[in-house]
Amino acid sequence: MGTTGRSTRRLGGLALATLALAIPALTGCGSDGPDAGGGTENPTATVSTRQVDQGTVLVDANGRTLYFTDQDSESTIACLDECARIWAALTVPAGTTPVAAPGLPGTLGAMARPDGATQVTYDGKPLYTFTLDQAGAVGGDGLSDNFGPTTFTWHAIFTSGGGGGGDDMPTTPPDYDY
Repeated sequence: MGTTGRSTRRLGGLALATLALAIPALTGCGSDGPDAGGGTENPTATVSTRQVDQGTVLVDANGRTLYFTDQDSESTIACLDECARIWAALTVPAGTTPVAAPGLPGTLGAMARPDGATQVTYDGKPLYTFTLDQAGAVGGDGLSDNFGPTTFTWHAIFTSGGGGGGDDMPTTPPDYDY
């Protein structure tokens, strides 16, 4: 991986309707579970870690990388509607406390989403998965995309290692046509 810094990759709003139709098929796959290979995650935990090429990332119970966006805060969730179809909020049932795998650095919490769901937070940041990732992938790290008037910038949560976006990362992601 290069040392020249993070390159920002941008995604446009092309073919959003096509992706919206494909998301149920993507999120319904059962082969991305904790035993999908290379995982160190705890299947009983809401959030655990997984070793990937770039380092160790936070993952959900299915081994999918967790992300945050600069546009959310500890009190405001900005990723709604079309954004939430691409960047799926990590949620727990109302009244449920998210479970951290043993040794997980940082603090898990929860906050109410405007749609009434309870979204998991990590050190105050609302967590999401990227619907175009599979278990162990970090394809959304460093992406910027537009939903309405808001440009979102996304980051995988690394507990060790450097994260993506270096010289070996493409400036435009392949086949992310939404």
